[in-house]
Amino acid sequence: MKRKAFLIESKPGLSEEYKKRHNPIWPELKQELKKHGVCNYSIFLHENSESLFGYFEVEDEALFEKLGESEVMQQWWGYMTEVLVCESDQSLKAKEEMLSEVFHLD
Repeated sequence: MKRKAFLIESKPGLSEEYKKRHNPIWPELKQELKKHGVCNYSIFLHENSESLFGYFEVEDEALFEKLGESEVMQQWWGYMTEVLVCESDQSLKAKEEMLSEVFHLD
C-alpha cells in the first residue's frame, strides 16, 4: 500500500461549500475511487487558512494514475473548481500540491 498526501486551498469564504459538496460525496465518485484502488481517504480542513490536507492510500500506482481519465473524476474536478484555488481560470482541476512522506509510525 502506498500512502499519498496533498494540499489544496478553498477559495476565500468557500470552505463551508467545499464541506457541503463532500457530504455526501457522489456515490459514483466513491465507486470510481475504489475501482482505482483508493482507500483510507480523508480530507482535513484548517479553518483559519481554508487550506485542505488530503491523505489516502493506493494499492497500485499504475491503476491509480488512470483515475484522472475517468469521466466521473473529470466531472468532479470541474464541479470543485468553483470552490477551490486553481492554477488559472481555465484549469480543469484545482491546484494540488503533492507532499513527500517524512515520517510514518504503524
